[in-house]
Amino acid sequence: MLKPLGDSSILIQLGDAIDPILNQRVHALSTLLQSIPAVIETVPAYCTVLVHYDPLATTYNQIKNLIEEKISQLDESTHRLSRRLEIPVLYGNASGPDLEPAAATLALSPSELIRLHSEREYTVYMMGFTPGFPYMGILDERLTLPRLSTPRTRVPAGSVAIAGSQTGIYPVDSPGGWHIFGHTPLKLFDPLSESPFLFAPGDTVKFIPIEGDHA
Repeated sequence: MLKPLGDSSILIQLGDAIDPILNQRVHALSTLLQSIPAVIETVPAYCTVLVHYDPLATTYNQIKNLIEEKISQLDESTHRLSRRLEIPVLYGNASGPDLEPAAATLALSPSELIRLHSEREYTVYMMGFTPGFPYMGILDERLTLPRLSTPRTRVPAGSVAIAGSQTGIYPVDSPGGWHIFGHTPLKLFDPLSESPFLFAPGDTVKFIPIEGDHA
């Protein structure tokens, strides 16, 4: 489904679920669309691609036809090869202030919560809301929690957190309303690097519990 947004954007919806195969199609389409000269930027999400185009270089009907042509090529396109990343995480105490309260809410022990969070491999579905923030899923259903009722004004960079059926890592200090379970010493965002982001959509992520100074 294609839907115009304003006079220079089109939203393409390929489905309505959080699904790894659907998300692969989203990112494959995003790559294909970048070859259209009038396209300025594509913004892939879980099951949609937002296309920003130059309205002075093309009409809506022209860009719509080109997009539909690219969609028809999806099955012939090659998907980006994913990487498998292991992320060390110091769980609990000062590194994860919400671990014990969340465990109590979920009727789990802290160690069981850590096991459930770290035993699964996750897919990076999309990036946002700050530079380099990876939205990953899908959590074990026993870990599903709504966002905090009152977001924190500052969450430290490297905080590993969950909300809903997703898990993620804060790449920079920022406000946030996710439950913080731990902290990784890895740097997710380096604006001075040629490759500023640690993660990319399609990556597979495994959290590795580590021990260290919790203070």
